[in-house]
Amino acid sequence: MKAVVQRVNHAKISVKVPHYEAAIGAGYCVLLGIMEGDGEAQAQWIAKKLAHLRIFRDQDDKMNSSILDTQGEILLVSQFTLAGDCSKGNRPSFIQAAHPEIAEPLVKLVGELLQTLYKVPVKTGVFGAMMNIELSNDGPVTLILERD
Repeated sequence: MKAVVQRVNHAKISVKVPHYEAAIGAGYCVLLGIMEGDGEAQAQWIAKKLAHLRIFRDQDDKMNSSILDTQGEILLVSQFTLAGDCSKGNRPSFIQAAHPEIAEPLVKLVGELLQTLYKVPVKTGVFGAMMNIELSNDGPVTLILERD
């Protein structure tokens, strides 16, 4: 499982078909890639890491606060292209990406864990849809989380 985490002032996602929009205030925009072999253990690890990651500024302007401390929100977006392998040729290979019937429930599980266990408000994209994301990157702070 791989996640690109961007600390944002705000973020918005829109889908033309089916029509859908969601927006968050300060928090994270998380692009989440599910890989072959991923399961519940990886989903639990990613959710816990996202909830406790200390990359927000504290009162001393140090990156020492979590999304729990700041009461931020998460925009969680499924992103199969994170599984892309560009090591050979010029066209990425996506054979490491989990099939949709595996990936979609795991993306949902991460969102549910964040909301139920950690009480973090989560908005999502639409699985498998073409999406547009607008965001204001805060910092910029961007991290990559990976769990085999």
